[in-house]
Amino acid sequence: MISPARSANIQSVSRFCGAEGNRISFRISILASGSTGNSTLLETSSTTLLIDAGLGKKEMLRRFEALGRARPERVDGILVTHEHSDHSTGLAQMAREWNCPAYLTEPTHREIVKMFASPDPEKTSRKSQIDHVEYIQVGKQFQIGDVEIHPFSIPHDAAEPVGFSFRANQTKVVIVTDLGCLPLNVKQHLRDADFLMLESNHAIEKLRMGPYPWFLKQRIMEKRGHLSNETVSEFLADSEVFDARPRHLVLAHLSEENNDPYLAEICAKEALDGRTSAYSFGGSLHIAKQREPLGPFEL
Repeated sequence: MISPARSANIQSVSRFCGAEGNRISFRISILASGSTGNSTLLETSSTTLLIDAGLGKKEMLRRFEALGRARPERVDGILVTHEHSDHSTGLAQMAREWNCPAYLTEPTHREIVKMFASPDPEKTSRKSQIDHVEYIQVGKQFQIGDVEIHPFSIPHDAAEPVGFSFRANQTKVVIVTDLGCLPLNVKQHLRDADFLMLESNHAIEKLRMGPYPWFLKQRIMEKRGHLSNETVSEFLADSEVFDARPRHLVLAHLSEENNDPYLAEICAKEALDGRTSAYSFGGSLHIAKQREPLGPFEL
């Protein structure tokens, strides 16, 4: 008779074998990506992480159903890139739901507490009440389960925004959205990635001609705003900075008002197709969406 612990271990290993029986290092499910909610589930055979919690419980469950799976019974930690509500509105609720810690920088935590504070000083807002907080530091690697995590600084109009790279079983996943430009330090962290999720927020002309007030357009286009299709295209075309290694390249955080999935895909595809054969991109290109999940991707 197989013991419950042994049975659970067998199920965990089986869950992380592909169709041909190959062992999987990571499974990535993008639950939502866009201006009104962001959340990505990252799993290994023994560790489950949620990156950003911009969805509430009800919507989170709907996204899992759309992926054809049950919600995870256990999450080992929720990592937060920055305090903006489309990345943090469900943080306290989901941390309580899974009884797990939130990993974020101290300035980000302070801003979340202020953002969701109750107007009544005698009451505590449930959205700001995170029971277990673990502070992380930019540039300082840490580990959760079998996953090595490296938070790195990104340029965005938030308290201390970060991107994340994850390593397990010699496989690297990078998730970086909400940044206005691609400085050298960010480009370095994008190298050697087997899976890259990168913002492609807006088309410049669509934004300029769109309905947003001018001050908001300026904020989006500045170096601490959001990446355009054109900036991403320049990066993807440059073989000196983009190594074309990812097996999956996901364009994320597309604006529903100032971009179009077709425009983002065509812009990126033209850049990738224009690379020389010696530095060609052999992976697959995907577009993450706001209203429906994408994945899972298995590495």
